[in-house]
Amino acid sequence: MKKKKKGLKYALIGLFVTGSLVLLGMYLVMFAPNVKKDGFLYIPTGSTYQQVQDSLQAHDFLKNSANFDIWQRIKSYYLYVKPGRYELRKGMTNRQLVAILRSGRQTPTKLTFNNIRTLDQLAEKVSAVIEADFESLRQAFSDPDFLEKHQLSAHEVKAIFIPNTYELWWNTSAQQFVERMRSEHEKFWNDERRKKAKARNLTPIQVSIIASIVEEETKKNDEKPLVASVYINRLRKGMPLQADPTVKYAIGDFGLRRILHVHLKHDSPFNTYIYGGLPPGPISFPSVSSLDAVLNSPPTDYLFFCASSDFSGYHVFAKTYSEHLQNARKYHDALNRNRIR
Repeated sequence: MKKKKKGLKYALIGLFVTGSLVLLGMYLVMFAPNVKKDGFLYIPTGSTYQQVQDSLQAHDFLKNSANFDIWQRIKSYYLYVKPGRYELRKGMTNRQLVAILRSGRQTPTKLTFNNIRTLDQLAEKVSAVIEADFESLRQAFSDPDFLEKHQLSAHEVKAIFIPNTYELWWNTSAQQFVERMRSEHEKFWNDERRKKAKARNLTPIQVSIIASIVEEETKKNDEKPLVASVYINRLRKGMPLQADPTVKYAIGDFGLRRILHVHLKHDSPFNTYIYGGLPPGPISFPSVSSLDAVLNSPPTDYLFFCASSDFSGYHVFAKTYSEHLQNARKYHDALNRNRIR
């Protein structure tokens, strides 16, 4: 009888120890901190669970990969792998980690672009922060279906990309990015801005084209509206714009300091010394300040402007050609004195 009681006692102790070990194991699997450091886990589109596990190990995120694997199987995460950029924090448990991965609760990435001029530069900038690569973005920018859908030419498409800071999901595709920028463009062009454009007899695309020229003419926000007024006045009078930045764009050299006669002869629809009206599209991605400068341009009689001879970055404005020639002569004399070619 005593032996039976003793055996039962040992059995109960054994069960208690076994249960304790199971509970301890479950605690370690579920609640023990398992993420070793802060960082971001990137899961490409189409990834399998094995690839996720390989990435976690390659970047040394986990203290115990086996425990993570046990919990993800309990939660069937391997059936619900979602692409994205996920923020991992030091001390996260397997329960927390699997929860964000399984639900697709990724952390957005930020895209900021400004001071760029070409679609290739934009593609390079964007591909550095989202999953879409350079080539897929280039193709999306010129996709015939997208252009037709939104009634845009290949030259006009640049107008939909308004420099700013945007939050994007890392696994955004090239097509999704372009549609997102189109949506942001529509938000920018609210009723108030459209009314201002209409009052100047301009479409949003035309505003963007003028703003892109203004952007290249001056970095001084306080004089941008005056520069815009000159181009609007010239358009109204049927005068050629004769904008030097369009020549630089046409020949592909924005670093050119001095426009020579040979440059003015370069045959391109973007050369506003040869072709009248607006160029076929923006020559850069104009900032919000330049776009609003066109929309808020004051009524003036100015038809000409020239860089100031003090090289301050500002310009001097003129109503007549003779007055403009005097200003231009002062500027060119200053260039010669400073040996700027």
